[in-house]
Amino acid sequence: MRKKYKKSGYSTKLAEEYIEKSNAIHSISTELEEQYKYEDNKRTDEISGYKAWFSQKDLPPFAVKFEKKIDLPEYLSIVTIENLQAIEVNYNVYFKADDIKVIK
Repeated sequence: MRKKYKKSGYSTKLAEEYIEKSNAIHSISTELEEQYKYEDNKRTDEISGYKAWFSQKDLPPFAVKFEKKIDLPEYLSIVTIENLQAIEVNYNVYFKADDIKVIK
């Protein structure tokens, strides 16, 4: 028996398997972490995005990468993450999104 072909790349469907839309998502970052581009396994001075941390009940904290700088809400604000996508790489899950909106 063969394994079904699994689509590679980021997908919203995979993100929905890990993050429950009906549960509150809390912003736990107080500042964005700059992410840098790498060339030949060496870090360049070029910023490739920004990372922020979030939490949800019954899940460990998770990081989400944003291509552009976003405005972070106050610590523990409840947010929705716009266009959340995930990818699995070597048994790790990575998330990216477009923006966040504050609910409370």
